[in-house]
This record gives sequence, C-alpha cells and structure tokens, in this order.
Amino acid sequence: MGRTAELAELAGLLGAARLVTVTGVGGVGKSRLAARAAARTRPRDGVWHVGLSPVRDPDLVAYALAGALEPADRTARPPRRVLLDHLAGRRLLLVVDGFEQVVDACAALLGELLRHAPGLRVLAAGRRPLGLAGERVVPLAPLPEPEAAELFAARAAAAVPGFAAHDGHRADVLELCRRLDGIPLALELAAGRLRTLSPALLLARLDDRFGLLTGGGRDALPRHRTLRTAIGWSHELCAPRERLLWARLSVFAGRFELDAAEYVCGGDGLPAEEVLDALTSLLDQSVVTREETPAGMRYRMLDTVRAYGADWLAAHGGTARLRRRHRDWYLGLATWCELDWFSPRQDEVAALVETELPNLRHALEYCLTEPDEAPAGRRLAGSLWFYWVGCGRLAEGRHWLARSLDPDGGPSGPPEPQEPYEPARLKALWVLGHVAVLQGDTVSALTALLRCRQEAERADDATALAYAEHRTGCLALVTDDVPRAETLLRSALDRYRELGELNTQVLMGQVELAMALAFRGDLSGAVELCEEVRRVCGDHGERWCLTYAQYVLAYAAWTEGEVGRARELLADGLAVGHAFRDLLGTVLAVELLALVTAAEGDPAEAALLQGAADRMWASVGPPLFGSALFDAPHRLCETMAREDLGDARYEERLRAGRLLERDAVVARALGRSRTAALLPAVREAVRLARRAADTRQPAASPAPGSGETTG
Repeated sequence: MGRTAELAELAGLLGAARLVTVTGVGGVGKSRLAARAAARTRPRDGVWHVGLSPVRDPDLVAYALAGALEPADRTARPPRRVLLDHLAGRRLLLVVDGFEQVVDACAALLGELLRHAPGLRVLAAGRRPLGLAGERVVPLAPLPEPEAAELFAARAAAAVPGFAAHDGHRADVLELCRRLDGIPLALELAAGRLRTLSPALLLARLDDRFGLLTGGGRDALPRHRTLRTAIGWSHELCAPRERLLWARLSVFAGRFELDAAEYVCGGDGLPAEEVLDALTSLLDQSVVTREETPAGMRYRMLDTVRAYGADWLAAHGGTARLRRRHRDWYLGLATWCELDWFSPRQDEVAALVETELPNLRHALEYCLTEPDEAPAGRRLAGSLWFYWVGCGRLAEGRHWLARSLDPDGGPSGPPEPQEPYEPARLKALWVLGHVAVLQGDTVSALTALLRCRQEAERADDATALAYAEHRTGCLALVTDDVPRAETLLRSALDRYRELGELNTQVLMGQVELAMALAFRGDLSGAVELCEEVRRVCGDHGERWCLTYAQYVLAYAAWTEGEVGRARELLADGLAVGHAFRDLLGTVLAVELLALVTAAEGDPAEAALLQGAADRMWASVGPPLFGSALFDAPHRLCETMAREDLGDARYEERLRAGRLLERDAVVARALGRSRTAALLPAVREAVRLARRAADTRQPAASPAPGSGETTG
C-alpha cells in the first residue's frame, strides 16, 4: 500500500547501482518495500532473500547467506570461499534484511562478494547503511499523513469489519497518524486495538503515554523513540498475562510454533493452558503475526517488537530461565527428529529442521557461550547429524561440532587422560569424523575418529566404538583401501547387531560394505546386502539411505550389462536425493547416469552430464573422493564419449554441462529417464503396428507397361 515514489526510486537505483540500501527506523516498512521492489526485478538467476535478524554471531553471516543461496557446498572450504565460487558467473539479486547487529561482518562479506561477482546486485534493508564504496542509500521516511490514514483504515477494517474513517472519527484517525509519526508498525499496533477501543479513546490513551514518557514536546521526540513509545503504549494496554507472554516469546529466534510457545513460555504466572488465549490476543493486536511454512503454521514477532519484549524480560530477571527452557525444547526437538529420521516421515523431518534452523542455531549459541552448557551443545550438534549429512549442511554442521568440542576449532592430538567420560562428546567426535570424511578432509577425519575410538575404549562405550569403527571403515573405502574397509565395516556391523542397533547409520554401513564387495568383484554379495537394505527401508519408510543402496545396485546392474535397470535405479535415487538437497548422492547418481547414457548410444549427452557433475564436485570435495575405484566409471565414460565425439566436441559438451544449474541437470536426467522407461513400450507398439499394416497391405499393382490387367 502506497510508497509509489519510493518504489520508483528503488527501481531506478537497482538498474544503475550494484548495492542499494534502504534505511530507516524500525517498523517504518523497510523490509516490505525491499521485497516489493525485488519482486519487480527479473535477473537471469533469480531473486534470493536472506534474513539476518536472528543472527547474532558474526561468524554465522556467511553460513546464513550460503543457506539462502543454496550452493549446497559440502567441502571443508570456508563458506566465504563457497559463496565466491557459487556467485561467479551468475546474475542475481540478493536481498539482505536485518543486518544491523552484525553490520561489520555483513559489510565485509558483501563487499568481497560484490568485488568478485560482477553479476551480483544487493538490495539491503537495515537501520543504518553498510558503509561500502558505491553504496546508494535510500532513507525511508515515515508515511505522509494521507497514506498513513489509508494504511490505518485498512488495518482497522481488518480488525473491525465495516470500519471506515467517516466524519465521526476522521479527525481522531488523522491525529493518531500524526502522533504516531506515520510509522507503519505503530499504526498497525494501534489499529489492532480498535476491537476494544474507539479512535477517540485510543488517542486519549496515546496522549497520556506521550506525556508520561516525554513530558510533552512531541516535536522533539526522535523517530525511534516515537516507535518505542508506541510499542510501550501497546504493551501497557495488554492484560498482565499478555505482557508476560510477549516478554517470554522474545527468546525465540524468528518463527515459533504453538507447542513450543506453550512449553517454553508456560508456567510461573502463566499456565501452559492459557498460552493459546494470550497468543490469540497478541495476534489480534498485531504484536504477533501468523504465517504458513513448509512445516506448518508458525508465529513470529517483528524484530522491534521482539526487542522490546526482550528488554522487559531482562528487566524482570527472566531471561536465563527462559533461554534454558528454549534450549530444552530444541534439544528435545532435535532428539525426536533424529529418531524420526528413520521413518516414513523423513520429508517432514527435513522440512521441520529447515524451518526451525534459526531457533536451533539460537539454542546452540546459548549452549556454547554459557558456562556449563557445552555438554548440551554437543548433544544438540551431534543429534543433528542427519541434517548436516543428509540435507546438504555439512559445512555448518562442522562449524557447530568443532566449536562444541574445542573453542579453537576442533579436536587435535590424543585425548587428555583426565577428560571426564561424556557420551555426547563421543557422539560429537564420530559425527565430526563422518562430516570430515564426506568433505574429503582425511586428516581431520582420522583425528576425530581416533580420539573417539580411544575415549570409547577407555570408557567401555560399545556404542561409540561401533560408530567410530564404522566411519573409519567408510574413510578406508573412499581412499581405496578396500580390504581394510571391508574388515572395519563387517566389525562395525557385528557390533551394531550385538547392541541391537537398527537405524539409518546401520543401513549405510551395509551399503558401504556392499560397495566394497562390488569393487572387489563380488557383485552377488553386494546385491544381496543392498536388497536387504531395500527391504528394511521399505519396512521403515526410510528413503534417504535407500538412494545409496540404489546407487550400488545400479553399479552392479550396469556391470552385468543391465543398462535399463541401472537407469531406473539411478533415476529413482536421484529424485529423492535432490529433494533432500543431498549433493553427494545427487552427483554420484549423475556420474553413473553419464556412463549409462553413453552405453545407450548418446555420447554428447553423456559428456554434458559429466560436465554438470564436474561443477557439482567443486561444491562437494575431491572429485569422486580422489578414489581410483569410484573414478573408474567416470574414466570409462570419458573414453567412450571421446572416441565417438572427438576431443573438440567432447570438450564443448563438457563446457556446456558445467554451465547448468543443479535443478536443470536433475530435471534433464529425470526427463530422459522417463523417456527411456517408455521406449520398450513404444518400440513394441511400433512393431505391432507395422505387423498389422503388413497383414492389411493389398497385392502390389503391376508396373506400368507390363500388359497385366486386374479385374
């Protein structure tokens, strides 16, 4: 609503400048204006939004940007380097909102990205400029009186159907807009009060509030203090339980769900069963907003409103208790999600963790900055292994795991003899080792896994020992030590059976053992293991691990000449892995699909897929782990394609593949697979049609001039 001139100005600046920052007091509408302006642009590679308001740690700014841009980099490289590589050659608009609490880190990162990515444009929204060279700043003033009155009337009509600023209270509405300095958030808060107060009563109470806080002299009141006054006035009008809930909700970072609010905020003056009613009242008053997410309904407070509640909570000494309850809820959520990952609800779990990531980060930060909370941080970081590994967040997972184990960046050297036994520490160690294996960081992986094994043996922790042995076997597999890999993986699986363990990790151990068997030529043994994994996955609804079993089965099928079967298995796994943002599973499937495509007689498409895989490996780690065994299908495919196409044409198709985005590659591969699946039926239909045509064909006519007649 309104802001036509500002939108036009922004559109002009975005066409001429690479960095535009909208500034203004909290609640003035910066985020909304930036979003509207961005929606009008059409950059080749899209518009990407990142909200930094929940981020308090400067080190997490790069992770937040990487998460928003979805490069899905799984290497051990710093996220800054990942972003630089990801943005090279792309033309996109990045909208960065709520950066003021991490302005220095944000400015440094955006400055570097803008210098090295000529196709990048940035539209920022915050309370202050970034201070970068070339930045164009658009100070956003409050709404002029006519637009302010229009906004107030619209919000009032939403609160009280039929409301109109008619002559009976038009003067009061205009005075309200003037007293609230035309700040949209303040106007919306005031409009939410019309369910219980008339405009005249609103104005009278607002007069009292301004007089109380300023001693008169409204003209001397800075804009930010006007907003704080309006928020404080709205807070004062709340019932006691609503004020209490407002303050307690400030412990959430970003969105929150009702169950979380009831657990975290309930008790000590606000029974959990009363939270819903109090939340509904805050929703009615525009203190809280409601929005749909992939994980379901969530609630949210604007940053300015949240900050007011946080100040009030701190003033009454409730912050520490509420942060602990917040930590407990999200630790419980992560524990539940880890268990539920091995179930038909994997899609829901992935969406839930993605939605709750700001709160999970908030809980991790609390654990790793408060005395005596580090063990809970290790539990939380370790419990989220399935998300770090299965949903393309290895770099961030490693950040939290390393911090939880050692403030200086991760484990190094042997364990200290006096170090107390802590199961969560051992889990964090083997998860860190797992992450490092997948990133191709052999030294860090060996260090973490060795420490885990040594501490597990000292503490007689059979579970941690099994996982350490398993992940060491995986490391041996990707470094081509197949005999050692087979020995360690068999031993780990025996340990799992003795412990009664059955989960995704156990099934992955079977898949990795199957791959080791396939590499040494025991295809029947590999297939038997993977078919068992498929059966267990089917029983439990597990889909992510299943994609890796299908990869091994496809490898075996191709080796035995069953090209169509191999394509079918790879396509199924590729669709699921891509949906989970599992870049490793995706690129492995694309690599083997390239070989299948070459075997089907299309070397040009095979070369293109290899080029696409090359680009993906840059975000994963060493191509095909640097393993000669994993690389063998790639080399065979290249040989076949080069022989058919010639070097020049092969390199041309390789370059074309490197230009493709991951979504386009997957869509292309799956589209071809669907076509290939139809080919047998099409060929059979053509054969039958030709046969039918042959039976209906009349005798051939005599050649002209032959003298033969018919009839």
